[in-house]
Formats: sequence, structure tokens, C-alpha cells
Amino acid sequence: MKYRLEWMHKLKSGEKVQFSSEWVSGETAIQIGNELETSGKITDLYFYDENGTSWIMKEMKKLMAEIEEDPHDITIFFDGGFQKETNQAGLGVVAFFKQGKKKYRIRANQLFDEMETNNEAEYAAFYHALNLLEDLGVHHLTCEFKGDSQVVLKQLEGEWPCYEEALNRWLDRIEEKMKTLDIKPKYTVIPRSENKEADKLATQALQGKEIFSKTLIL
Repeated sequence: MKYRLEWMHKLKSGEKVQFSSEWVSGETAIQIGNELETSGKITDLYFYDENGTSWIMKEMKKLMAEIEEDPHDITIFFDGGFQKETNQAGLGVVAFFKQGKKKYRIRANQLFDEMETNNEAEYAAFYHALNLLEDLGVHHLTCEFKGDSQVVLKQLEGEWPCYEEALNRWLDRIEEKMKTLDIKPKYTVIPRSENKEADKLATQALQGKEIFSKTLIL
């Protein structure tokens, strides 16, 4: 989650001028807020998250202390592989997140039956990622989802229409899950060359190799 600061700057003339910051991490926002308050030249300092919720400094520090122990700063890479001969899909997910002062990576895959198209496999992979986030206890956060299927990501974003009944069923399931978790998604289309790890996991699932690993990133 990113945060933005707003404050009033007091001029020597007594006039007050409103300023706001760029979007920054919670840790950086508190650091900026501390420096602004130390200057003695500001009033009405507020912190806003990407959902429009606001806090004063005391509330922001408490929020950061609580968030620090939960997974946050989450980026998901997902990919789905489809095997036409068997109507099976391999689902691959790579999740990067921070917890405490440490950063972790989770690699997970799953074999899924009764698929019809590669796009459906992509949707199933995205839903698998949401289940992973639910297992981690993620909620009320902004999460970035990266994949190489422009069609699927644009449909998830609502920019492109979806006319296939099977895909619309996945869209409904995904929307319901994100509402339950209160996740604010950010969708990013990436080249296949940047999605190799999720693609490999999807391929391994089709080969019958089930993988789940959590690694501390140094």
C-alpha cells in the first residue's frame, strides 16, 4: 500500500498554503511526517492511502506497527498453461511480500482438470493466487498482479469486454473473492520473458510436479 501526505505550511506572513506529497511507502511517509513536524512550520498533517482513508500521525504510526507483522507490499506473478489433449491446466503463482523487516517469495502451482482454453487456465491461475493470499491472511491491501496475458488482465480490469460464458464465471468468482478479502488490485501486463518463473511452475504442474515453497530473500 502506498500513502500520500497533505499538510498546511505556515508562511511568515501568517498565510497558510496546502501541500501534498507523491505516493510513497508507509515507512517513508512517517519519516517525511516526522521531519515536517520537527520543522514547526506545518499544521493539519494527514496521511491518505490509495483507498482514500485518512489518518493523523499517531494513528498512522499505530497502523504501520500493526501492518508490519502482516504480509504487505505484495506483488503476484501468475501464469496458466493449457494442455488440449487432456483438457488440463497447470497453474503457476509466484508471490513476493514483506513481513516484519523481511522479504519473502512463495512459489506455488496446481494441476486443474476440465479446462477448455488457455485463457480459462489464466483465470484459474489468477484465482489460485487469490486463494494463496487468503491463506496468508492478506486483506484490506493493494496488491499488484503481473501476467503476460493482456486479454485476461484487460478483462479483469474491465477495459475489455468478455463474451465467453466460462470466463465470465471465473470473473464472477474472482470479483467475489476480492470483495471478501477487500483487495484493491493493480494489473500490470508484462512480457513472457519477465514471467518465466510462473510459466515454469505451470509447466511443472502439467508434468505432475506439485510445488510449494516459501523462501526468505536476503
